[in-house]
This record gives sequence, C-alpha cells and structure tokens, in this order.
Amino acid sequence: MNVRAVSAKMISRVIDSGLTLDAALAGSLASIKQHDDRRFAKELCFGALRWFDQLEFILNRYLSRKLKRKDSDIKMLILIGLYQLHYLNTPGYAAISETVNAVAELDKAWAKPLVNAVLRRSQREFHKIQPELNKNLTARYSHPQWLVNKIQLDWPDLWEAVLQANNQRPPQHLRVNVLKTSRESYLDELSRAGIRAEKMDLTPSAILAPDAVDVSRLPGFEAGYVSIQDAGAQLAATLLDPQPGDRVLDACAAPGGKTAHICERQPSIDEITAIDVDKKRIGLLNNTLSRLNLNAKVIKANVGATDSWWDGQPFDRILLDAPCSATGVIRRHPDVKYLKSSEQVANLRNIQAELLEATWPLLKRGGKLVYSTCSLLDDENDRVIEKFLNNHPSANLETIREEWGIATTYGRQLLPCIDNTDGFYYAKLAGTT
Repeated sequence: MNVRAVSAKMISRVIDSGLTLDAALAGSLASIKQHDDRRFAKELCFGALRWFDQLEFILNRYLSRKLKRKDSDIKMLILIGLYQLHYLNTPGYAAISETVNAVAELDKAWAKPLVNAVLRRSQREFHKIQPELNKNLTARYSHPQWLVNKIQLDWPDLWEAVLQANNQRPPQHLRVNVLKTSRESYLDELSRAGIRAEKMDLTPSAILAPDAVDVSRLPGFEAGYVSIQDAGAQLAATLLDPQPGDRVLDACAAPGGKTAHICERQPSIDEITAIDVDKKRIGLLNNTLSRLNLNAKVIKANVGATDSWWDGQPFDRILLDAPCSATGVIRRHPDVKYLKSSEQVANLRNIQAELLEATWPLLKRGGKLVYSTCSLLDDENDRVIEKFLNNHPSANLETIREEWGIATTYGRQLLPCIDNTDGFYYAKLAGTT
C-alpha cells in the first residue's frame, strides 16, 4: 500500500466530496499497516490541506491545462509532492521519485511524466513565481478568498497575523482532572515520564505540552487523570461558574469535553443535562464521561425542540456551545477552510440565533447563560448576541472582566495569534432576578 497514493485519495475525498479529514482518515488509515507510515500519511494530508491554496497556485503555473475532475487523485498526489518539496525536509530526489512511483497505484501510468515534470520544474523554478504568489492573498496565506475577505473585515489590524497563525501546527493542551490530582502533581508525573510540559495561566487546570504526545504516553490517561482539551475551551466551565446544587444544561454537548470539565470543576452540582442531536457524537460523549468516571443526564435530541426533552424545571446555568463555522480551529482542522462557505456561515448564524432563542426560556430567574463558538467571525459572535439583546430587553449582558483575548462589544474573543489557543468566542448573559 503506497502511503502517498492513499493520502492523495483521502485529500480528494475532502476537496471533491466534502468529507471531513477526520472521516477520511478513519476510513483509510487502517489500510496502512506500519505506525510510521500512518503517521506520515497524516502529515501529508494535514500539510497538503493546510497549504492547499498555495500548492494549487504553484501547480497551476506548470500546467498547460487543468486536470479533469476524474483525475483529482493525480492532482492531489502532485500537491503532496509539492508539499514535500517546499515544507518538509524530504530530499528533492526522494520527494520526486517516490511521488512519481505512487502513480502506479492510482492506475494512471500516463500521469507519470506529468507528475515528474511539474515537481522538477517547481524544484528548479519556484523562485521565479514566488513574487507573483506573494501578491496573491489566497495563495500567500492559503485561505479561500471569501475567508480572507471576512477576516480582513472583522480583524482589520490583525488579519495577517490571524491567517498566519491558522497555518501553524497547533499546540497540545491538557486539562488536569482536579478531582483526582492537582496540576502541580501531574506536572511532576509528566516530568518523570520524560514529557516536557508547563502550566498555563489561562485556567487552573490547563497545561501546555510543547511536543505533541500520544494519549498512550500520558500518565493516568485511561484512569481519568487528564484529558486533551484546548485551554480556550477550558474557559467555558470557568465562565459558567456552576455553584453547589445548581442544575446545569450543556446544550450541543458532544463530544463531552466541556460537560466533563463542568463536573470536575463543581462536583456538587445537583444535575447536569448534556444534549446532542448526533448519535455517533453521543457515543463519544458517553465514552468521555465513562473514562473520567463522571455522571451526566445524556439525551439524544435537538436541543432547540425543547418540548421533546425538557422536564419543565429551569436551569441555573446554561452553556450554549453553538454549531459554528469552526474557523477558530483551522490549525487543528485545516479542512475547515474547504468545507465551509460564506453561504454556510449565513445559515449557521440563523441556527445560532434559533438555539439561543430556544434555550433562553429554560434559564432560571437570576441564572446565567454562556454563549460560545469556536469561530473567528463576527457574524456568528457579536452579531448574534446583538440581535438577541435587541429582541430581549430584559436580558442582561455581563461584561467578562478578564485579561485574556480581546474585548468585543458584547464578549471576548481568543485568537490563535495572541493567546496560542483555538479561536473561541464567549459572551455571558444573565436572566432578570
């Protein structure tokens, strides 16, 4: 099984069929038997998608005519070769010869001379097209034009830094389960295991592991001592601040990281209800709770259809981590750039507004609701809160008085280029007393 050929097919499924990279990897990695080969395939897929627009720009400069859609696998194979030449330390001769050899597994022998010619020309002549590439924002920053335009509009002073940060490899953040150990004790465990790590000031449970570590190497992972969770996501439970005896709703809860953190942070809550509409994601949520030995009332339902699941008892705290464009997690999921569109963002904004309208009546008088997204886009964040407040004069906006992120009109925004976290947005609403 040729790793480069398999990787080319996986990337093609993302770009041409709209499959998430996670789904593509899950469907194809099993065909690669060696651990190092699977790791290399992931590197090729993530890297080629991270730099897709730029690599495509380079490819098009060396083609007399575009490849047909049915030959998308050949196109993706060439992009993989270009990624090796320009972003990995693969020797040029190896990157070219191994990529050309991969054509055989795609059963398109006619493409061998083409793949060879494009890669060799790029190796020799890249400096000639680099000035043109730098002038093309889509190619230079490797983001679709619609997304470049949106980020320029929403972050006029930071747009270049945001785009550059989106193309970096993400850090690995850990969340210590304070019910089982302290952060200081767990840092000692990591040190004894030879794993570099340091505390993060963002939350009391957050740790940065500069070198990505497989969960199998994390001390006590299976016993529930630690979870992998971005430090920005850990702020949700902190802002929600559940108190002993509270009834808590985690809307759109899967895969369960925030649900679990709420339980770890406040073990004396009366009950937490965790809802998600997707059966597979509900399974992930239950697995998360099981590993950490935590309890929640898990319901598979559309959280907006409250008549189908709500028992009529109001909640003291509600976390609405709304479905969004996921533009704040592009570092971790570069396929987001090609699976989302400006039209989808408009649709998501409507869904976010509908969910906020649906969950607000479930809040107890004097209770608190935290609205969050992993989006960088104003349309999904401040604009949703602005519309809601205009329609609900009795709702009170609580200012988030923290130093992290950037203060917006209605909330706070974390940015990868400033906070070294995923791009989370938070706003906090309080019900009338």
